Amino acid sequence: MIIREARKEDIPQIQVVRNSVKENTLSDPALVTDADCEEFLFKRGKGWVCEIESRMVGFSIADLKEHNIWALFLHPDFEKLGIGRKLHDIMLDWYFEQTTEKVWLGTAPGTRAAIFYQKSGWEETGKHGKEIRFEMTFNHWKHIKSCNKT
Repeated sequence: MIIREARKEDIPQIQVVRNSVKENTLSDPALVTDADCEEFLFKRGKGWVCEIESRMVGFSIADLKEHNIWALFLHPDFEKLGIGRKLHDIMLDWYFEQTTEKVWLGTAPGTRAAIFYQKSGWEETGKHGKEIRFEMTFNHWKHIKSCNKT
């Protein structure tokens, strides 16, 4: 397993992974364009991809402009292997190296993603449209990381 920073040439495979998910699906895959991915990866924030045997199986993208986690997705065949956790942690470590602003994300209620974020220490703070809004502060992330080192 290799986790590395995303590159422009990864965008087609990022789209494949994004559209392979069974939860938090897009009503129309055309809603997230390659140009959107490029903007979030290189102008607004940064992203990471996970490859196994040269196949992209997951990715994450943090948005510094809106202080948001724009994406964290895994191909369904590669869930429950710890990949999501690694992408999550690398992304949050980077995010909080850039800023101490709290970061937020939205995900559908009753999903594995919602459970993942709860277990990861995110605080549910209300709704974002039909989604649950979660937030993570700099100090809380620091605390989580220090507890995980012991």
